[in-house]
Amino acid sequence: MPVGVSFNAERTRVAFRFAHSNGNILTADIVEALRAGIEQVGQDPHLKLITFEGAGEDFSFGASIPEHAPEHVARVLPLMHRLVEDVLDAPAVTAAVVRGRCLGGGFELALACDVIVAADTAQFGLPEIRLGVFPPAAAVLLPARVGYARATRAVITGDAQSAAYWRDAGLVAFTAAPEELSGRMDAWFDEHLASKSAAALRHAALAVRSGLRAEVGERLPALERLYLDDLMRTHDAREGVQAFIERRSPQWRDD
Repeated sequence: MPVGVSFNAERTRVAFRFAHSNGNILTADIVEALRAGIEQVGQDPHLKLITFEGAGEDFSFGASIPEHAPEHVARVLPLMHRLVEDVLDAPAVTAAVVRGRCLGGGFELALACDVIVAADTAQFGLPEIRLGVFPPAAAVLLPARVGYARATRAVITGDAQSAAYWRDAGLVAFTAAPEELSGRMDAWFDEHLASKSAAALRHAALAVRSGLRAEVGERLPALERLYLDDLMRTHDAREGVQAFIERRSPQWRDD
């Protein structure tokens, strides 16, 4: 199974753990499994927290690049965007538990969550620009979370930054040693959520996300069209993906 689902004994917490041999890339199959899982667990009235976690040493290297080739991208990009919307509509507090690299679509998934916690060795970045493209969901989510200056640098440079950088920016709630992160997350849940009403938490989470959800609903479809209808018609967007697949340097033509 590409996505494992585990509840605690009281069914107040559920963890989605996704796995792929190549850095937990978010293939269409994994995205669909996450969407189905969110819909299923959303029926539980006692649920207070949904967490997302990559198997192994890394959270996620991001989307599958071969699936973003011109013949596939019109199907898989909207699918990823629907996952972002599902997380923003989730009927419980959501958290990304990040170890290792959290890149591209993996970073976008984390950005849709209410809370991000990270190992102190984690790295977050949006490398899409190096493939001749840009991250539509992050272009909406990241400015709202950390401001336009930091978001712009992340998107246009493609550089990854440490968990400490994003913690200081207010994006990451706390950091811990990799081996201590799960325990810190358990303690955070016990301190902040366990004693509270699931109904109250559900409504509070939806309320505080409402502005961001409205912005995503308004802006993301336009950025999706910009990506699919304009950017993917350029030589450089096709060349960047093809160069990655062929493991060579891209030959940009600036068109």
